[in-house]
Amino acid sequence: MTHLPWQPGDMARLKKPHACGATDWLVLRMGMDVYLQCSGCGRELKLKRHDFEKRLQKRLPQPPQN
Repeated sequence: MTHLPWQPGDMARLKKPHACGATDWLVLRMGMDVYLQCSGCGRELKLKRHDFEKRLQKRLPQPPQN
């Protein structure tokens, strides 16, 4: 199994929407557990890395840095 090179500040889209309807999440911390923050309501979520990679739909592009 290969691990994707995720960094805090990356955006991810998960397969199922959150209860608020948002599907995009901000990566807060990576390790054995992945800490995410919902882009819609701001709620934080902790997932095992394996579960995160299974639920991941795609990585979202970063906005240009000015």
